[in-house]
Amino acid sequence: MIVTFEELQAFLADQFPQGARYGSLEKLGDGWAEMKLDVDDEHLRPGGTVAGPAMMGLADVALYAALLGKIGLVPLAVTSNLNINFLRKPVAHSPIRAQARMLRIGKASGVGEVYIYSDGLEDPVAHATITYAIPAKR
Repeated sequence: MIVTFEELQAFLADQFPQGARYGSLEKLGDGWAEMKLDVDDEHLRPGGTVAGPAMMGLADVALYAALLGKIGLVPLAVTSNLNINFLRKPVAHSPIRAQARMLRIGKASGVGEVYIYSDGLEDPVAHATITYAIPAKR
């Protein structure tokens, strides 16, 4: 792991403060990260379930954290593809948690997956695969 939990938290607060609306970093390891989103009314869609964009944002930021923990603080590592499958209805007004891990990191891209869990449910509520473009070193 190149970046510590504290270094990544400081980087995200400074360089990506809007990311905080998608959750907070809870844990960071070698190519993995865990985040939590405290669900409130702004994250719900009609029908009383967590909105897809809220889960997608959580997944994206969680995998971004996992990637940066492995490659260093590279601000221009950007999402080039995100695919998500919504598996079951999350519990409304209950935190959701993302477990992200990198599957492969190359020179120009990184691929990972994220499982999203809703507090109160045992099985995941969503699964995402995400690819990041990693800029060439200058």
